Amino acid sequence: MATLAPVSDIALTPAAAARVAAIAARQNKPAILRLSVEGGGCSGFQYKFGFADAPEAADVVVETDGVRLVVDDISLDLVRGASVDYIESLGGASFKVDNPNAASGCGCGTSFSV
Repeated sequence: MATLAPVSDIALTPAAAARVAAIAARQNKPAILRLSVEGGGCSGFQYKFGFADAPEAADVVVETDGVRLVVDDISLDLVRGASVDYIESLGGASFKVDNPNAASGCGCGTSFSV
């Protein structure tokens, strides 16, 4: 069964929660954003975002404004203490992970090393 994460484990900002809710409503899906970490990218690991129908048994869940962020327990070890935000700028809009465990990252912000 999925477990509710302590606030210090992972966070979803209100801006990110609002964006997830808007996308989920347009796609008629539950407002559940999945963050996972995979090997690859230009720095060694890369963030992967997607929508989930429901949390899985090994997931850790955090909720902000009715929107859930789910992270598998293996990925959580690499992003513990991070926050997921949604940023809009002249250069575009994207989800951004502020990860205190990352020793370095790439210019586009989608990959990191520890």
